[in-house]
Amino acid sequence: MSATRLLVLGVVRMFGRAHGYQVRRELLSWSADKWANVQPGSIYHALKKMTAEDLLEKIDVEPGDGGPDRVAYRLSPAGEQEFQVLLSKGLSDPGASNAELCAAISLMPALPRRNVISLLRQNLIHFEAEERRSQLGLEDETWNKPPHVSELFRLWGGIARASREWLTGLITRLEAGEYVMADDPGSAFGSPAPE
Repeated sequence: MSATRLLVLGVVRMFGRAHGYQVRRELLSWSADKWANVQPGSIYHALKKMTAEDLLEKIDVEPGDGGPDRVAYRLSPAGEQEFQVLLSKGLSDPGASNAELCAAISLMPALPRRNVISLLRQNLIHFEAEERRSQLGLEDETWNKPPHVSELFRLWGGIARASREWLTGLITRLEAGEYVMADDPGSAFGSPAPE
């Protein structure tokens, strides 16, 4: 999975139709260049590649002002399906990179509240297990390791604990009705824009 792929699909979906500059401007406003390393070249590459894969459709070409033509894109039905799969995987897969998880969190309002909570609970199980595994590594006296190696188990346990605490808080906030999700009245972000 690619954070750039998910983000580009998500932004095109959010606007209903969007051109590369619009996608770039939106993602820069989210600081995605910092947390997902989304660069202008990767955005345009993703648009072209996903068009070739029939995930995006070119719907309009406007002449550029002294530069390249401006191409507008929208999600195809296959693109909508790919978006849903990538978003669900980003929220639930413990193997997702930090950038992929961040991309999924930034787009989670596109899914119904109960779906997001369920997906996040799957990820929560992983962090709970990772925290316990780190604790067991610290307590294991049968492994003949140098004393300083125990710091790795403390680091891993700390990361898992912080992730578990944050995820538990996010689930609690979602259960309390925080954030407008796709199945909430008045949802704009979570639904594809009208054509």
